[in-house]
Amino acid sequence: MLKAVLFDMDGVIVDTEPLHRKAYHQMFEDVNIKVDSTLYESFTGQSTINICKRLVEHFGLSDSPENLMSLKRKHYKYLFENDDELTLIEGVLDCIIDYYDNGIKLVVASSASMDGINQIFKRFNLNQYFSAKFSGADLKKSKPHPEIFIKAAKSTGFKKSECMVIEDSTNGIKAAHAAGIFCTGFRSEHSLGQDYSLANIVISDFSEISTHNLSIKLKN
Repeated sequence: MLKAVLFDMDGVIVDTEPLHRKAYHQMFEDVNIKVDSTLYESFTGQSTINICKRLVEHFGLSDSPENLMSLKRKHYKYLFENDDELTLIEGVLDCIIDYYDNGIKLVVASSASMDGINQIFKRFNLNQYFSAKFSGADLKKSKPHPEIFIKAAKSTGFKKSECMVIEDSTNGIKAAHAAGIFCTGFRSEHSLGQDYSLANIVISDFSEISTHNLSIKLKN
Protein backbone atom coordinates (compact mmCIF):
# COMPACT_ATOMS: atom_id res chain seq x y z
CA MET A 1 0.00 0.00 0.00
CA LEU A 2 1.30 3.44 -0.93
CA LYS A 3 2.02 5.54 2.16
CA ALA A 4 4.51 8.19 0.97
CA VAL A 5 5.39 10.04 -2.23
CA LEU A 6 8.81 11.59 -2.85
CA PHE A 7 8.55 14.46 -5.32
CA ASP A 8 11.34 15.88 -7.40
CA MET A 9 10.76 19.63 -7.73
CA ASP A 10 12.13 21.07 -10.97
CA GLY A 11 10.08 19.80 -13.87
CA VAL A 12 7.66 17.93 -11.60
CA ILE A 13 6.19 20.48 -9.17
CA VAL A 14 7.26 23.71 -10.80
CA ASP A 15 8.50 24.72 -14.22
CA THR A 16 11.74 26.45 -13.28
CA GLU A 17 13.54 25.09 -16.34
CA PRO A 18 13.08 28.25 -18.47
CA LEU A 19 14.57 30.35 -15.66
CA HIS A 20 17.40 27.92 -14.99
CA ARG A 21 18.17 27.69 -18.70
CA LYS A 22 18.34 31.47 -19.01
CA ALA A 23 20.51 31.75 -15.87
CA TYR A 24 22.90 29.00 -16.99
CA HIS A 25 23.32 30.47 -20.46
CA GLN A 26 23.97 33.92 -19.02
CA MET A 27 26.65 32.31 -16.84
CA PHE A 28 28.09 30.50 -19.89
CA GLU A 29 28.45 33.89 -21.56
CA ASP A 30 30.08 35.31 -18.43
CA VAL A 31 32.87 32.70 -18.59
CA ASN A 32 32.97 32.55 -22.41
CA ILE A 33 32.00 28.91 -23.02
CA LYS A 34 29.59 27.34 -25.51
CA VAL A 35 27.52 24.45 -24.15
CA ASP A 36 25.69 22.42 -26.80
CA SER A 37 22.22 20.95 -26.24
CA THR A 38 23.50 17.40 -25.65
CA LEU A 39 25.82 18.48 -22.84
CA TYR A 40 23.17 20.76 -21.34
CA GLU A 41 20.52 18.03 -21.31
CA SER A 42 22.94 15.73 -19.47
CA PHE A 43 22.87 18.18 -16.54
CA THR A 44 19.18 17.57 -15.80
CA GLY A 45 18.64 16.34 -12.24
CA GLN A 46 22.12 17.28 -10.99
CA SER A 47 22.94 19.93 -8.39
CA THR A 48 24.36 23.28 -9.49
CA ILE A 49 27.74 22.71 -7.85
CA ASN A 50 28.19 19.35 -9.57
CA ILE A 51 27.23 20.85 -12.93
CA CYS A 52 29.77 23.63 -12.37
CA LYS A 53 32.45 21.08 -11.45
CA ARG A 54 31.75 19.27 -14.73
CA LEU A 55 31.99 22.54 -16.67
CA VAL A 56 35.33 23.46 -15.12
CA GLU A 57 36.71 20.02 -15.94
CA HIS A 58 35.15 19.78 -19.42
CA PHE A 59 36.32 23.21 -20.58
CA GLY A 60 39.53 23.42 -18.54
CA LEU A 61 38.39 26.65 -16.89
CA SER A 62 40.55 28.62 -14.50
CA ASP A 63 37.41 29.75 -12.66
CA SER A 64 36.40 27.70 -9.62
CA PRO A 65 33.13 25.73 -9.60
CA GLU A 66 32.03 27.89 -6.68
CA ASN A 67 32.50 31.05 -8.76
CA LEU A 68 30.45 29.61 -11.63
CA MET A 69 27.74 28.61 -9.16
CA SER A 70 27.68 32.11 -7.70
CA LEU A 71 27.28 33.65 -11.15
CA LYS A 72 24.48 31.28 -12.08
CA ARG A 73 22.62 31.87 -8.81
CA LYS A 74 22.93 35.63 -9.20
CA HIS A 75 21.27 35.44 -12.61
CA TYR A 76 18.60 33.01 -11.34
CA LYS A 77 17.76 35.26 -8.36
CA TYR A 78 17.17 38.19 -10.68
CA LEU A 79 15.03 36.10 -13.03
CA PHE A 80 13.03 34.56 -10.14
CA GLU A 81 12.12 38.05 -8.96
CA ASN A 82 11.48 39.57 -12.39
CA ASP A 83 10.50 36.88 -14.91
CA ASP A 84 6.82 35.95 -15.27
CA GLU A 85 7.40 32.47 -16.78
CA LEU A 86 7.46 30.71 -13.40
CA THR A 87 4.38 28.50 -12.91
CA LEU A 88 3.38 25.24 -11.24
CA ILE A 89 3.24 22.23 -13.55
CA GLU A 90 -0.33 21.74 -14.77
CA GLY A 91 -2.26 19.33 -12.56
CA VAL A 92 0.41 18.88 -9.88
CA LEU A 93 -1.36 20.90 -7.18
CA ASP A 94 -4.51 18.80 -7.56
CA CYS A 95 -2.31 15.69 -7.27
CA ILE A 96 -0.57 16.99 -4.13
CA ILE A 97 -3.89 17.88 -2.47
CA ASP A 98 -5.37 14.49 -3.45
CA TYR A 99 -2.47 12.63 -1.81
CA TYR A 100 -2.48 14.89 1.26
CA ASP A 101 -6.24 14.53 1.78
CA ASN A 102 -5.88 10.75 1.56
CA GLY A 103 -3.24 10.60 4.29
CA ILE A 104 -0.22 10.02 2.06
CA LYS A 105 2.96 11.57 3.46
CA LEU A 106 4.71 13.92 1.01
CA VAL A 107 8.42 14.75 0.84
CA VAL A 108 10.33 16.82 -1.70
CA ALA A 109 13.73 15.48 -2.79
CA SER A 110 15.30 17.94 -5.20
CA SER A 111 18.74 18.72 -6.57
CA ALA A 112 17.95 22.41 -6.10
CA SER A 113 19.49 24.32 -3.20
CA MET A 114 17.43 24.51 -0.01
CA ASP A 115 17.12 28.26 -0.54
CA GLY A 116 15.70 27.55 -4.00
CA ILE A 117 13.27 24.94 -2.63
CA ASN A 118 12.12 27.32 0.12
CA GLN A 119 11.60 30.13 -2.40
CA ILE A 120 9.32 27.95 -4.51
CA PHE A 121 7.43 26.53 -1.53
CA LYS A 122 6.82 29.99 -0.08
CA ARG A 123 5.74 31.48 -3.41
CA PHE A 124 3.20 28.72 -4.10
CA ASN A 125 2.20 28.01 -0.46
CA LEU A 126 3.27 24.34 -0.54
CA ASN A 127 4.77 23.92 2.93
CA GLN A 128 1.38 22.96 4.39
CA TYR A 129 1.35 19.71 2.39
CA PHE A 130 4.92 18.40 2.86
CA SER A 131 6.43 16.73 5.91
CA ALA A 132 10.08 17.19 4.87
CA LYS A 133 12.34 18.76 2.24
CA PHE A 134 15.70 17.43 1.04
CA SER A 135 18.23 19.28 -1.09
CA GLY A 136 20.83 17.38 -3.09
CA ALA A 137 23.11 20.38 -2.66
CA ASP A 138 23.39 19.48 1.05
CA LEU A 139 24.41 15.86 0.39
CA LYS A 140 27.71 14.22 -0.52
CA LYS A 141 26.42 12.65 -3.71
CA SER A 142 24.18 14.07 -6.45
CA LYS A 143 21.59 12.23 -8.55
CA PRO A 144 21.96 9.66 -10.14
CA HIS A 145 23.38 8.53 -6.78
CA PRO A 146 20.46 7.24 -4.64
CA GLU A 147 21.45 9.01 -1.40
CA ILE A 148 18.74 11.69 -1.54
CA PHE A 149 15.89 9.21 -2.06
CA ILE A 150 17.20 6.81 0.58
CA LYS A 151 17.25 9.66 3.11
CA ALA A 152 13.87 11.01 1.97
CA ALA A 153 12.24 7.59 2.22
CA LYS A 154 13.73 7.02 5.67
CA SER A 155 12.33 10.36 6.87
CA THR A 156 8.78 9.16 6.20
CA GLY A 157 9.06 6.31 8.69
CA PHE A 158 7.77 3.88 6.08
CA LYS A 159 9.42 1.06 4.17
CA LYS A 160 10.85 1.81 0.74
CA SER A 161 8.26 -0.60 -0.67
CA GLU A 162 5.57 1.76 0.66
CA CYS A 163 7.06 4.80 -1.10
CA MET A 164 6.95 6.16 -4.64
CA VAL A 165 9.22 8.65 -6.40
CA ILE A 166 7.95 11.05 -9.09
CA GLU A 167 10.79 12.14 -11.39
CA ASP A 168 11.19 13.71 -14.81
CA SER A 169 14.93 13.32 -15.44
CA THR A 170 17.25 10.49 -16.45
CA ASN A 171 19.45 11.11 -13.42
CA GLY A 172 16.51 11.23 -11.03
CA ILE A 173 14.98 8.04 -12.40
CA LYS A 174 18.35 6.29 -12.13
CA ALA A 175 18.61 7.49 -8.51
CA ALA A 176 15.16 6.15 -7.64
CA HIS A 177 15.93 2.84 -9.34
CA ALA A 178 19.25 2.54 -7.48
CA ALA A 179 17.45 3.29 -4.21
CA GLY A 180 15.03 0.43 -4.91
CA ILE A 181 11.94 2.66 -4.82
CA PHE A 182 8.99 2.47 -7.23
CA CYS A 183 9.40 5.33 -9.72
CA THR A 184 6.83 7.17 -11.80
CA GLY A 185 8.47 8.93 -14.72
CA PHE A 186 6.75 12.21 -15.61
CA ARG A 187 7.22 12.95 -19.29
CA SER A 188 6.46 16.52 -20.37
CA GLU A 189 7.55 19.24 -22.76
CA HIS A 190 10.10 20.26 -20.13
CA SER A 191 11.84 16.87 -20.06
CA LEU A 192 12.79 16.31 -23.68
CA GLY A 193 15.76 14.01 -24.25
CA GLN A 194 15.37 12.15 -20.95
CA ASP A 195 15.50 8.35 -20.58
CA TYR A 196 12.46 6.73 -18.92
CA SER A 197 13.47 3.11 -19.42
CA LEU A 198 14.14 2.49 -15.71
CA ALA A 199 10.85 4.03 -14.53
CA ASN A 200 8.20 1.57 -13.33
CA ILE A 201 5.46 3.57 -15.02
CA VAL A 202 5.52 6.64 -17.26
CA ILE A 203 2.82 9.32 -17.29
CA SER A 204 2.25 12.62 -19.05
CA ASP A 205 -0.69 13.86 -16.94
CA PHE A 206 -0.92 13.88 -13.15
CA SER A 207 -4.53 12.68 -13.27
CA GLU A 208 -3.06 9.30 -14.28
CA ILE A 209 -1.67 8.90 -10.76
CA SER A 210 -4.58 10.17 -8.70
CA THR A 211 -5.11 7.98 -5.65
CA HIS A 212 -7.86 6.15 -7.54
CA ASN A 213 -5.98 5.58 -10.78
CA LEU A 214 -2.66 4.86 -9.10
CA SER A 215 -4.12 2.02 -7.05
CA ILE A 216 -5.17 0.42 -10.32
CA LYS A 217 -1.74 0.95 -11.93
CA LEU A 218 0.13 -0.44 -8.91
CA LYS A 219 -2.04 -3.56 -8.88
CA ASN A 220 -1.38 -4.10 -12.55
